[in-house]
Amino acid sequence: MTTRAAVPPKKVLIIGSGIGGLSTAIILAELGFDVTVLEKNHHPGGVMRSYTRDGIECGVGVHYLGSLDKGQILRTFFDYLGVTEAIPLTRMGGNGIIDRYIFTSPASRLPHFDLPPGMDAYEENLIRAFPAEQEKIARIMDPVRQAAKQLHALDFLSTPDDNFTLLDHYDPFGAVLSNLGCSAELRNVLSVPSSWLGVPLDDCPAYYHNMALASYVSSSWRLERNGAHMADVFAERLVALGGKIITDAEVSRIEVDSRVVKGLHLQSGEKLPAELVIGAVHPKIVLQMLSAPDVKPSYRKRISTLQDTHGIFSVHVSIDAESHREIPHNIFKIETSQRGGISDLKYYQIRRSEKKGRNLLSILTSGMDALWAPWEGTRSGRRGREYLEAKERYAAELVEEAAQMFGALKGAKVIDASTPLTMRDWVNSPGGSAYGVLRSSSQMLATALLNRTAVKGLYLAGQNVMAPGIIGTIMGSFSTVKLILGPDEFKNLVRL
Repeated sequence: MTTRAAVPPKKVLIIGSGIGGLSTAIILAELGFDVTVLEKNHHPGGVMRSYTRDGIECGVGVHYLGSLDKGQILRTFFDYLGVTEAIPLTRMGGNGIIDRYIFTSPASRLPHFDLPPGMDAYEENLIRAFPAEQEKIARIMDPVRQAAKQLHALDFLSTPDDNFTLLDHYDPFGAVLSNLGCSAELRNVLSVPSSWLGVPLDDCPAYYHNMALASYVSSSWRLERNGAHMADVFAERLVALGGKIITDAEVSRIEVDSRVVKGLHLQSGEKLPAELVIGAVHPKIVLQMLSAPDVKPSYRKRISTLQDTHGIFSVHVSIDAESHREIPHNIFKIETSQRGGISDLKYYQIRRSEKKGRNLLSILTSGMDALWAPWEGTRSGRRGREYLEAKERYAAELVEEAAQMFGALKGAKVIDASTPLTMRDWVNSPGGSAYGVLRSSSQMLATALLNRTAVKGLYLAGQNVMAPGIIGTIMGSFSTVKLILGPDEFKNLVRL
């Protein structure tokens, strides 16, 4: 429920039309603000938006969603944003499996582990796999259940600083497991959720691990259509509320006077005035749009030295649909270290496609930055034949490895492959980082309250504010709106 503010609408400009920019824009438009979203690309949506190759939609940032059942956090968000009914979903886990972890290290005594839907089922699977560690598992699961309860109750909106202090688990999750004396095999299974956030197990705050795990175990879903459709639903909802989206509008500079925001300058030379500006892109990109006198040196140093998560290499392969049916769960192929933890991970998904007789195999793995280093100074579409050949070689290696798991891939055709440089150029992600700022225990103070800036009227949104993923990013959107309105006004006007 929304109560519109009884004041003249403030003009808001939002840089970036990903899930963070669009969800923030919808919330503010619901409240009566005059909102315009600026997107440098041809279409809104950021990594939420899929793209078409050879008649098949290839996903980028939305492979599956968590906590969309009634009363759960993402369903509450979608209902408030007014997009639930327009985004058809398929529930995962009907066969008892959301994710299957396949461990390939020779020393591993556990060949695979199935992540099921539901907290009780997950705990039962852990105990079945590790019966000698039942007491440790119970101690691990207590804070995960508490995280789920707090997430769905939206407790993050009732805390003074919106920075997850409610979960009160700052220690690295790896240290928690070490203190409990968990076996290497149990550590391997429990380390996977930290990889969803792009944070190593030994540096992943326990509350982030618990939040990520809780959100997907609570309920998991796939889009029945595709990411482009989801992006369009968000964009159309904003326009229906009176908001505006301007594409092909790249911002060159944020105008600031005496550390008060005044508006934006576009690469086209156009100047747009505004009382509020929200950067729903990486903080380092926002910093590049500010002149040296606009912010204190200490703030500039803090943002410019933030560590980011790694990039991803992705491959999309068209395969014969009759020979390779859709698999209703995700598959993770995992190489582990000797003491427990992930040294390499590959993600596989086989989905139905829009093209008759063809299904889509998607493979995601680490970005392999060293492979693409020779082309760091180039831009997408201008990297030349050697870059394309390097992509093709690595993609072929990954397809060959996938065939060892799924059998000979009949009719396999690589229809697209992307590197971290692709991500860097498409959505202005420094270094091609897939999950933005590294939310690690060792970087806790530097990443606190990132939606605040050193400029009055300038705020940040997007996955870097609180956490990556659809849930974490929209949480950040509500947090930013709360910061703009103030906690009392937010409580009065925004009723989830």
